[in-house]
Amino acid sequence: MAQFFRAKKTTGKGQVFEVSIESLDHTGRGVTKHQGKVGFIEGALPSEQVKVRVLQQKAKLFEGVIEKVVTPSADRVKPFCQHYRECGGCSLQHLEKSAQVSHKQLAVEKLFAKFAGIQALPWHEAIVSESLHYRRAGRIATYLDKSAKSLKLGFRASKSKKIVEVRDCAVLNEVYQEVFSILRVALNSDSQFKSVSHIQLCEADNFPFILLRHTKSIDEKAKQALSTQLPWQVLWDDGSKEVHYGVLPEYQVDDVRFQFKLNNFIQVNAAVNEAMLLQAMDWLQLTESDRVLDLFCGIGNFSLLMAKRAKQIIGVEGVASSVAMATQNAHTNGIDNAQFFQFDLTQDMVSATWFNKEFNTLVLDPSRTGAYDILKQLPLEQFDQVLYVSCDPVTLARDSALIVESGFTVSKIALMNMFPHTGHIETMALFQRR
Repeated sequence: MAQFFRAKKTTGKGQVFEVSIESLDHTGRGVTKHQGKVGFIEGALPSEQVKVRVLQQKAKLFEGVIEKVVTPSADRVKPFCQHYRECGGCSLQHLEKSAQVSHKQLAVEKLFAKFAGIQALPWHEAIVSESLHYRRAGRIATYLDKSAKSLKLGFRASKSKKIVEVRDCAVLNEVYQEVFSILRVALNSDSQFKSVSHIQLCEADNFPFILLRHTKSIDEKAKQALSTQLPWQVLWDDGSKEVHYGVLPEYQVDDVRFQFKLNNFIQVNAAVNEAMLLQAMDWLQLTESDRVLDLFCGIGNFSLLMAKRAKQIIGVEGVASSVAMATQNAHTNGIDNAQFFQFDLTQDMVSATWFNKEFNTLVLDPSRTGAYDILKQLPLEQFDQVLYVSCDPVTLARDSALIVESGFTVSKIALMNMFPHTGHIETMALFQRR
């Protein structure tokens, strides 16, 4: 049988060459062109001349990382973190903080033009916070260093399962500034603690909490000894039973208290979350005649504030524990015009008993996958306004096309820089019927 020669595909991995950077993509990577291919370069900024090393190459594109900045951008600043380019977080700390917001806004504009055919957006001022010490919550990974016979703490490397040992983190709230040094000593004080797989942090309004997840049994005496050493409310989770809370964490916005557990989703940037909620209230201008459908409602972050003004709120969420907490929060705050339902919003809504034809306001706060599955089923013509709170600009732009095709126009839009120094883009858009 004849055999045909097939040339091996060359990946180009490891090649180093010089390019000019034209722009940033929506994840914060520099965009360039080289030998007919589009390149995406980690750590590069627009207008820069850089030497790059190829990490991956395909037929029409390649991905790379900076080897050397030949001609720096005027917006380039010195990274503040000693773990920059090792840890997977804060990948944009080389870009001046106001320029980060500008580039994120530009990325959203390009995506709206591409997916929704909208060339000009009615931008409002971005919601921003302090760029350091803004995270009230975080998750620390651990690994056992067998050669040193000690437990190490850190964060995952970018696009990797590898854990980078971290000494400190400048974006965590100040109450956790010594968390790595304190835990490094405490968790290596007893061999039982080597089964701690990761640590969850959350500074609530009432207490700073720390939850230790462990894969093997730890006796109560050891737990108590460790808990008394640490300057935070300590919780333990072995994965087999409910975590015991002496008191639930909570935060407050306006006059509404939100209680939660550490397995519930909350926004990690408290300042931006509060400003976001108040902006939503201002934009919607709800009255006592409005009936609001809040999809992907979580623990009631938007719902409960809106219930203070609207006639009725129906919140729908796929995660049962969040629905339970939203219902509890409504009761805690004496709110009786809000109801919450569990429903998978990616599924057919033929069995959606929570839906009715009286809703006139739609609120969406989906995950990064967006709201396309439910939007294409909803009778959008019955709504007067749609508020979309997005954590992914690609799915926001895609879903916006559906909303605009249903007779709406974008009346207001604003960035919410929930995660300074990262490529994450959070956006709020208000659509009103034409």
